Amino acid sequence: MLVRDAMSTVVLTIGPAHTLRQAAALMSARRVGAAVVLDPDGTGIGILTERDVLNSLGLGQDPDSERAHAHTTTDVVFAAPSWTLEEAAAAMAHGGFRHLIVLDRGEPAGVVSVRDIIRCWAPRRERAGVTTHGGPAPPEGSPARRFDKRSSAGISRAGPGPRPPAACRSPRPPDGSC
Repeated sequence: MLVRDAMSTVVLTIGPAHTLRQAAALMSARRVGAAVVLDPDGTGIGILTERDVLNSLGLGQDPDSERAHAHTTTDVVFAAPSWTLEEAAAAMAHGGFRHLIVLDRGEPAGVVSVRDIIRCWAPRRERAGVTTHGGPAPPEGSPARRFDKRSSAGISRAGPGPRPPAACRSPRPPDGSC
C-alpha cells in the first residue's frame, strides 16, 4: 500500500504569525495532530505538531503571545505519494516523528501520520490472522480484541530498523522535486 492511499488530503495550513492558541484551536476543530506552516517569505514549508504546542505550554510560555514560527519544525522530511507505507514508517521511526508532509510536484498534497499507517496495516494483519504477539488473532467480537491500555503484555519493541529511503529535506531542491 502506498502513502497516497493512507494520507489525509485535507491539510490544515497556517501562517507563521498564528498564535499557538489559534493553531491549537484549529487543530482541535479539525481533529488533526499537525498543521502545515506555510511561510512564503521565510523558511518555506514547516510543520507544527500538538507536541510542539505541549512543549511550549510545559515551559510556561503564553499561547496567546507565542507565534507558530517560533515552534515550527523547518528541517522537515517530506514523503512522496508513491512511497510505500513501509518507507514512510521507516522515515518516521528513524527521525523520531509521527507526521510526514506529502509533497506532489513540490506542493503539499497531504499529511500521513502514524495513525494513518496503523489504520491501513491493522485490517490487513487481522485478515491474515497475525497479532502483535505472533499468535492467532482472537475471534471477531472477542473481548480480547480490545486493547487494554494498562497492559502491554505480548507487545515487543523492535530495534531501530532499516534506514529510511532517501528523503527530501527542506529547503526543497531548486527544481521542487522530492
